[in-house]
Amino acid sequence: MTIAFPRLLPSDTEPLIRFLTGDSWPFHSVSEVNRETARQWIADGRFDNEENRSFWIVAGEEPVGMVRLMDLSDSTPLFDLRIRAEHRGRGIGVQAVTWLTRYLFEEFPEVRRIEGTTRQDNRSMRRVFLRCGYVKEAHYREAWPTADGTVHDTVGYAVLLRDWLAGEVTVPEWDDEM
Repeated sequence: MTIAFPRLLPSDTEPLIRFLTGDSWPFHSVSEVNRETARQWIADGRFDNEENRSFWIVAGEEPVGMVRLMDLSDSTPLFDLRIRAEHRGRGIGVQAVTWLTRYLFEEFPEVRRIEGTTRQDNRSMRRVFLRCGYVKEAHYREAWPTADGTVHDTVGYAVLLRDWLAGEVTVPEWDDEM
C-alpha cells in the first residue's frame, strides 16, 4: 500500500473536524471528539503553529490517519498518531512512525531524540515503536486516567539520532540504582 504524508492546510478545517469526530480514539485522552472540541483545538493551533505540524496519512486518495508533531523547537519532539479504525492493523502505523522519524531527524537538525507515549494496554502501538527502532525508556504507573475513571499505566519510548543514523538500538542502563 502506497502511503503519502501531505501537510494539513488551513483549508483542511472541515475535513479535519470530520476526521476527528468520525471515529473513536480509544488510546487517546479524549476518545470521542465532538465538533466543538475539534474546532477549538484547531483554533488553538494544536495542529499547526510554531510548535506543531500535522500531516494526513493518505492511502490512494483517502485520508486514513493523521500524524501530529509537537514541541518542534525542542531537541526532543513528541508525536501523536491517529489511524482510522478500519485501517488499523495493516502496517500503516509502522510506515507513519518510520516516515515521521526520518522527517524530524532530517528537517530539524537540533533534534537528537524523538519521544512517544502510549497506554500500557495499547499493544499494537508498542509493537510499532519497537519495529521502528524506539526503545522503552519509561513506565509511569497509574498515569493515564480515562473518562470512565479507569487509570492505566503509561509507557514511554524514544529513538536517539545516533542510533537511527547507525541503524542500531541501544537500551538504557536499568541496573544503576546500587
